[in-house]
Amino acid sequence: MNKQGLAARLSVALGLAVSLLAPVTLAQDLPEDFRTQAPLTLSGEGPWYRLELPMALHLAAQFADLRDARVFNAEGQPQAYALTLGRASQRENIQQTAVKWFPLRGPKDAPLDASGIRVQRSSTGTLVEVTAPAGAAPAEEQLRGWLLDASAIDAPLEKLQLNWSGDAEGFQRFSIEASDDLQHWQSWGEGQIARLSFADEQLEQRSISLPGERARYLRLLWLAPQQAPALTAAELFSSASDTLPAPMAWSAAMAPSSVKAGEYTWDLPLALPLERIKIGLPQANTLAPVQLYGRRDGKVQWQLLSRSLLYRLPQAGKESLQEQIELYGAPVQQLKLVVDQRGGGLGTEAPQLQVGLRATELVFLARGTPPYTLALGNTGAKAVNLPLSTLIPGYEPARLSTLGVATVAVAVSTPLEALAGPVAASGPDWKRLGLWAVLLLGVGLLVLMALSLLRAAPAKP
Repeated sequence: MNKQGLAARLSVALGLAVSLLAPVTLAQDLPEDFRTQAPLTLSGEGPWYRLELPMALHLAAQFADLRDARVFNAEGQPQAYALTLGRASQRENIQQTAVKWFPLRGPKDAPLDASGIRVQRSSTGTLVEVTAPAGAAPAEEQLRGWLLDASAIDAPLEKLQLNWSGDAEGFQRFSIEASDDLQHWQSWGEGQIARLSFADEQLEQRSISLPGERARYLRLLWLAPQQAPALTAAELFSSASDTLPAPMAWSAAMAPSSVKAGEYTWDLPLALPLERIKIGLPQANTLAPVQLYGRRDGKVQWQLLSRSLLYRLPQAGKESLQEQIELYGAPVQQLKLVVDQRGGGLGTEAPQLQVGLRATELVFLARGTPPYTLALGNTGAKAVNLPLSTLIPGYEPARLSTLGVATVAVAVSTPLEALAGPVAASGPDWKRLGLWAVLLLGVGLLVLMALSLLRAAPAKP
């Protein structure tokens, strides 16, 4: 047999072995391989669901990056999923504020800009009086518009809402100008209000959109001054954007594993990238300078993570509490708190510790029959999570909040032992034994084919 024929037969043998090994590889993720199992409750519209993982489940995992997380359906089939970290977000708050208004009067033939109007203000910036230009005879004056005092609003103005006396009907148009000093004015376009009555029906248009900019004063000048209505209310709607911090996952309170004079140590099940910790201060009037140390395991030296001041003190009739220490996300598995005893310590009882890290959401595509189960705790698991853009074709960040919601059907503070799934019945696992038998048969067949090919090869002269 020539070399080409021998190589071809070996290739066929290897291909057969790979095909025999494939079922074993694909069947490695089974629910019983995971130490912790938690049933999920679904709500909202699927088929995608997002689950914010409580800290109890982070602590039940074997890896900080959650590579051993799986979601199974009732048939034991793993579901496609993605992991995403919580991020800071923006929240828009719309506030409605009633403002004071003042009539702007002037001669009938005066320009519409009414630039000669004088204004007096108090030290707080509140408008207290508006007077007409000097030299104008009262008989020649008429109502030209209104001045609104928005000096108490420190936010972009989004909308203006007016109300006026009921005897003025029809359409009323006016220009809108803004100023911060009552001397220089910027045009904000035009507005229109309307009130129409017919029989027992009434139609009103009271709101005017504004450009979303800040201004201390608004000036409304009617384009037809003789029709300027008498205002009875003026309200401004402003928007303020708040930055919400990234959501955090917090553990239940944990007692220290070791207590010495002014020194407390806690052990976590695995190293986690902690961002904050809370130290319980049960006694009032506590003041404690502390040093926090951390390390990944007991074989390495302690590293200083933070120097902080913890306190629970009365201030201005209220209790001021500082019990948190911010960290920088370095993975730690052991924490040690050293308390400076010159501050009196933390009391007779050992302090309780809570650890926090940025919340993680698991998004999965529900397939097959419910109920669905989250499984964690497999030391041999490999990362199989997909990018979120792959899991959800055409994904956009705004879509995440519209997905269905999955929740763990246990309280976050439940001990980890209560999360564990039912223990499999004792006895041989025939399915797994069968897979191993197929594997061994494939390896044996490969060895026999290789020996046969070697025997068939022509001996060297």
